[in-house]
Amino acid sequence: MDLNEIKTQAAATTEELVIRAGLKKGQTVVVGCSTSEVLGSRIGSDSSPEAAAALVEGILSVLEPRGIYLAAQCCEHLNRAIVTVPAAVPFTQRVNVVPQPKAGGSFASEYYKRLPDPVVVEEIKADAGMDIGFTLIGMHLRAVAVPLRLENDAIGEAKVLAARTRPKFIGGVRAVYDENML
Repeated sequence: MDLNEIKTQAAATTEELVIRAGLKKGQTVVVGCSTSEVLGSRIGSDSSPEAAAALVEGILSVLEPRGIYLAAQCCEHLNRAIVTVPAAVPFTQRVNVVPQPKAGGSFASEYYKRLPDPVVVEEIKADAGMDIGFTLIGMHLRAVAVPLRLENDAIGEAKVLAARTRPKFIGGVRAVYDENML
């Protein structure tokens, strides 16, 4: 797999997610990623720091200029902990772990290495998310997740599932809702 192609696909998929989810500055996107799946192998069997670097570069090329935070989900060996920047989780308790390709995953490990002040937390409630290769990001999305069908639904050999979130509806038959929050 061509690493430039992976970077290009990651950027295109992220761009589509940002637009379709209506993301704004200060919001957070959680990304779970199996580099093994991107390269056409079974999840957890062929971790690739090189593919992770291409993915992180592609995703950040879209998010950073917009002021949108990335939250990189670790693998199940670290209980799907989150790597992010301090500003994304100002009031959340940090945990002490340094993700590695075989304990945390290549994607989260690569993002951790790139950050000047990485933070690892047990959970986050993100505004939107991308699941690259069936990594199960649902636990890190806000309460009401809305699936998004993306045209860019694959990166390498991995399927991409995406979601945005919306506030819960409360009230009964007389309730009026803000259409801008849907």
